[in-house]
Amino acid sequence: MRWRLGVVGSPIAHSRSPQLHAAGLALVGLEGTSERFELRENDAPQLRTLMAGQFDALSVTMPLKMAAVQLCDSLDDVALRTGVVNSLLARDGEVHGANTDGLGFVNAVESELSVSLVDARVVVHGAGGAAHAIVDALVHAGVASVTVLGRSLANVDSLTSRYDNVHDHVEGVGHVDLVVNTTPALSRESSGSVLDGVTATSIAIDIAYDPTMTPWRSLYEDAGCRTRNGLGMLAYQAALQMTWWWDVTIDGGELLKVLQ
Repeated sequence: MRWRLGVVGSPIAHSRSPQLHAAGLALVGLEGTSERFELRENDAPQLRTLMAGQFDALSVTMPLKMAAVQLCDSLDDVALRTGVVNSLLARDGEVHGANTDGLGFVNAVESELSVSLVDARVVVHGAGGAAHAIVDALVHAGVASVTVLGRSLANVDSLTSRYDNVHDHVEGVGHVDLVVNTTPALSRESSGSVLDGVTATSIAIDIAYDPTMTPWRSLYEDAGCRTRNGLGMLAYQAALQMTWWWDVTIDGGELLKVLQ
């Protein structure tokens, strides 16, 4: 079988998913191609048509991660909990959805920074699709608490109501072990200031990777924090995604080398 892979979303020209797909295919000895496909949120119903005739599997990015849920015949446990999909697979006339973003993020942080997130106090900026997956994975990784700071009250409420240790305020958090920015880099306002509770021992992750050094990340780097962009999350979630597609084990660290 020659796999027809792709990544859909908007904007999509910057996506490095085709590079990761090509690397994954080579690692496991499969043949295939991968392409970028521009698709806006209003055009989400086209996903079903694409999966029926043009693609065998897709990576799904903004702004389609929530809309894609409605088009699936089945969902994995994470997608069911979060209402967010980043991976699609066509099989026997049906479309299956999964979410590997959150666990990919956790795996990247723990593997690349040699830390454990158990009992960590975390602050997450943003409450969109990526934040939903990341918060879910953080909770299941055993963090002490997650504070969600987002503009959409409905999205923030859906997160804080789902988990006992997820909140919408920073009062009483104390020291912040990890701060994560999930907001789209192009829609951000000023970089602001470093959060109260952040010290040089804190970790700051900006899941954006284009540009590689955002003003927000630079702010935390100047404060002495260990920082990373989103390439680690991208590689590790892709490893989990392709593991799900092909039922083989792929190492996220090996994929990350392709991007660096």
